[in-house]
Amino acid sequence: MSAVFRNTVRVRFAHCDAAGIVFYPRYFEMLNDFIEDWFGEALGWPFEAMHGTGHAGVPTAELNCRFVAPSRLGDVLTRELRVLKLGQSSFTVHIRFAGPQDDTRLEVTQRLVCVDTAKIEPRPLPEAVREAMARYVDTDLAAPAA
Repeated sequence: MSAVFRNTVRVRFAHCDAAGIVFYPRYFEMLNDFIEDWFGEALGWPFEAMHGTGHAGVPTAELNCRFVAPSRLGDVLTRELRVLKLGQSSFTVHIRFAGPQDDTRLEVTQRLVCVDTAKIEPRPLPEAVREAMARYVDTDLAAPAA
């Protein structure tokens, strides 16, 4: 069984529109924060090291999302990440934001690519990071290898 990376985020006033629900671009900020948390807490390659001494980044190459239900000011959302596909320089993740009753609020499939920040060209993921990511590959959800 694969590992699932989880953490929570509280919907703040700054995340909401005038109706008191999350304004959709704020979800993308929460998504990026979650990817940053995963790299720092679970993969051992915090963004400050990646972007600093590592001279690397992981920009998004593809993003598909489905907004299932609104989230409101004060809700605590649980974010869950599983890896669908793991290549040498790119990886695809499935992320789910769930409400307090484990109801799905947002589902995202995101492909990110490790790049050399000086050249803005793909580069292989560091082997230790790739090995750490492999623990999160979900064989039930995983896409067939290319």
